[in-house]
Amino acid sequence: MSLDDTLRQAFRREARMLDGIDVDTYRQFDRDPFEPIIGLGPRDAPVGFFGRDPGKQEVKWGEPFIGSGGQKVRQGLYLALQGEPMPDFEASREVGRHVFWANTVPYKPVGNKAWPMSVKKRFQPLMAELLVGCWQGRKVITLGREVFLWFGINQPRKVRQALDEYWRREDRFEASHTTTLALEDGRKATFELAPLPHPSPLNQIWFKRFPQLLKVRLEQLGMGKCR
Repeated sequence: MSLDDTLRQAFRREARMLDGIDVDTYRQFDRDPFEPIIGLGPRDAPVGFFGRDPGKQEVKWGEPFIGSGGQKVRQGLYLALQGEPMPDFEASREVGRHVFWANTVPYKPVGNKAWPMSVKKRFQPLMAELLVGCWQGRKVITLGREVFLWFGINQPRKVRQALDEYWRREDRFEASHTTTLALEDGRKATFELAPLPHPSPLNQIWFKRFPQLLKVRLEQLGMGKCR
């Protein structure tokens, strides 16, 4: 699935007005800092991964979820689909073509600091268009609190409240939450959100548990060699 050119140009226009893109890293790898890093995948991929924003390795390869945290995701995905450990980096790239990938903001920020809410709000209509209008799947594994709560940006108060209430549940990484994402023109879609913690080594509370949590999530969503 390739990004619609109209949507791609809309991303580029917003990026040109955005302060905080890590231009030096893009320059290091001879990458265009205004080109969105979106992995996409098959239009009809039933399951998608939704993260925060790209890092250095994502800029280098022009693919999302390819750095250290993304490799944890891809390792679990490979094991679920192939029934054996992921052998190498190229295998991690190949297995990514089976699912949909996206981030709340598809540009690397300076210092890998999270984009402020003002930036996420600016890009929300474009990312929502991608999820609702371009991708046909409706099952989303979200990585981290910020990403899960992104589904409440520019949405009715009751939607935001329901997301907040769900996140306070102790079983938030085992259960799932259904929410509706509405576009400005009235189009909308209902998504099944399956949240997980962010797979960063800095997330000491959840990092060691992440592989098992991901394994269970993928089984719940029907992603497996013997499904």
